[in-house]
Amino acid sequence: MPNTSGPQRKPSAGRSTATRTRARAASAGRDASAQLDAFLDQYTPDIAAQARVALRTMRARLPGAVELVYDNYNALAIGFGPSERTSEAIFSIALYPRWVSLFFLINGARLHDPDCYLEGAGNQVRHIKLECAASLDDPAVRELMAQALELSPKAIDPAQPRRLIIKSVSAKQRPRRPSAAES
Repeated sequence: MPNTSGPQRKPSAGRSTATRTRARAASAGRDASAQLDAFLDQYTPDIAAQARVALRTMRARLPGAVELVYDNYNALAIGFGPSERTSEAIFSIALYPRWVSLFFLINGARLHDPDCYLEGAGNQVRHIKLECAASLDDPAVRELMAQALELSPKAIDPAQPRRLIIKSVSAKQRPRRPSAAES
């Protein structure tokens, strides 16, 4: 007896729908990675290198995180969170012409910081200006990150694949390199 529960699909030639969807996602990921590399290349070689090391460290430390990229007026920010929702991002790495910072976006003001690493005075966010990318391996910074993850309302699922999403690119931006007078 034929199946009459719904429209019949002919088997597609070649790759399955799931395979095609994964291939499109992988292609989009490569495109986003290339775009992020181009954003980083706008900075001095030292800042770009420091940011790349910081990104590798964050990716290793936060498997499954969704990375949200905002190439804004003031800075390039790469957020790390459990979903595509900006409001759920827990951390971000932000690049400025002369430094890179690690931001604690959710409950940053509630973190116990006996070594006084955190800067900022707002109700939520705190940050650390990274002296170098190795600053992320400082035990006090690792502890602050562990606290931030613990306080986050939604956990990052380490089983989900890493995703990189370019969320916005501002048409108008401040210079990404210090002027000759600032150097």
